[in-house]
Amino acid sequence: MIYASDFRKGMTFEINGDPHVVVDFQHVKPGKGAAFVRTKYKNILTGATREEAFNPDDKFPKAHIETRKMQYLYNDGDLYYFMDPETYDQIPLAYDQVEEAMKYLRDNDEATIKFYKGSAFLVEAPNFVDLVVTETEPGVKGNTATNVTKAATVETGAVIQVPIFIEAGEKIQIDTRTGEYLGRAK
Repeated sequence: MIYASDFRKGMTFEINGDPHVVVDFQHVKPGKGAAFVRTKYKNILTGATREEAFNPDDKFPKAHIETRKMQYLYNDGDLYYFMDPETYDQIPLAYDQVEEAMKYLRDNDEATIKFYKGSAFLVEAPNFVDLVVTETEPGVKGNTATNVTKAATVETGAVIQVPIFIEAGEKIQIDTRTGEYLGRAK
C-alpha cells in the first residue's frame, strides 16, 4: 500500500481497480485546516488525466507495471506481432496500442512493451533511432541564411522536419520522444 503523502512523479497506484501514474503532486499545509496532497494523475489504460486533493493518510494499492523488451516481427492486417527474445513467445497487438511507436520501428527492431496484469497497454520505440530518408525535396542552393527545414519521409513512413541539406538516401538520427531530427547517423 502507498500513502498519498509518499506520492512522487512517475509512481503508479490503483484507484477503483484502474492503474494510474502520478504526473504532478504538491504537499499543501494551509494555515488553517488539515494538510493535503494536491495530485495530478493519469489513467494508464485510457490516458485520462485528473486533479484531486488527497488526505496524506489515504492509502492506495500499488499498481505493478511490468516492462519487457520485445522484438517487432511483422504486421498482418490490423495486428502487429512482437516476440519475447528469451521465451520466443509472440503477442499480437492492435494498431491503436502501437500507433506512436510504429512511426519509428522497422521489422526486427526492439521495442519496450509495458504490461498491466498480463495485458499490454503501451509500446515505446527506442529513444533514438537511425533511419534512412526515402523521400524529400531537393534543397535550394543559397537558402542557408537561417535554420530552414523541409519535410522528409523516412523508411518507416514517418515525416520528419530536417535541414535543407539532407538528401534522399541519407541515414539520419531521430529522437522518437519528440520526433526531432538530431543529425546524420554515424
